[in-house]
Amino acid sequence: MTSHPALPARPPCSGAGLCAQVAELAAEVERQSRDGVLELTAADAALAGKLADDLAEAVGPAAGQARLPFVERLERLREALAALALGIARSHGRLAWCLARAGVLLAPVLQWRHPDSEQPQAFGTVVLPTPEELSDAEDAVRRLHAALTRTGAAAAGAQDGPRASADGPSTTGPEAVV
Repeated sequence: MTSHPALPARPPCSGAGLCAQVAELAAEVERQSRDGVLELTAADAALAGKLADDLAEAVGPAAGQARLPFVERLERLREALAALALGIARSHGRLAWCLARAGVLLAPVLQWRHPDSEQPQAFGTVVLPTPEELSDAEDAVRRLHAALTRTGAAAAGAQDGPRASADGPSTTGPEAVV
């Protein structure tokens, strides 16, 4: 997997926003992984790692994202959802169910459009995302990245020797945020 720069610690997700919902999903993934319910094959672990890399590539560190124009931030969130859709298509069983749930949680992003668009509202789009909502969605993608990174690494470690803990500390990448 590609190494991504460490991010500064951020406060935990709160409320009922996208990030908080993805954090709940990530906690369930880690619980199931720890309890042996979610056991990934080598192919699943590799897919989780690739998807984590793709998510990190689409939605970078918060400081960098905040400097981007609204349209580019929205495009990057949509790229993250496209990567997630490919992950769903290429997986089976519990991993597919987990990724599908993440897709459902992040689906509101698909209804957002640029507030300066001269086009009238169409196809159910809404000019809704505040800067906070945009940041919350980006944090949700980072949280999903962290969960997939830990879960994929734990599964890969389990196949190489003793089972790695999904709760183990992370020292690099957006997973340090969780």
